[in-house]
Amino acid sequence: MMNEEDIRKYAVLMQELGLTGLEVTENDRVVRLERTPAAAVPQPPEVVQVPAAPAAPAAEPGVDVCSPMVGVFYAAPAENAEPFVKVGDRVKKGQTLCIVEAMKLMNEIMAEQDGEILEICVENGQVVDYGCRLFRMKRL
Repeated sequence: MMNEEDIRKYAVLMQELGLTGLEVTENDRVVRLERTPAAAVPQPPEVVQVPAAPAAPAAEPGVDVCSPMVGVFYAAPAENAEPFVKVGDRVKKGQTLCIVEAMKLMNEIMAEQDGEILEICVENGQVVDYGCRLFRMKRL
């Protein structure tokens, strides 16, 4: 059995290298270490006085595409692959927009209607919560 000192050494190495998983085989024993990526610590907002501006035109109407689960957002099917969609892309109903990994399962998030991508609201590899806005789309 691997001792606690070795396990701690591997855990520190994982953190230094930004790894989320590590498997070590030693004397016919396998130890697998896994961790979830640390979410960014929110900073308190700054209070800034902004002069009153003239009324802006209404924001372009759009549809939010929200995460149906808690997990990790992936914009592409693989690390070095092109993203599923980019801002300005026209998408068809049923087209894959992204992947949300939850409990080691890759869940494709698909367009529920034809539209155009106006905004991608999260970063690749970001942990998202249920209901988190992933995309803003314009209906076509």
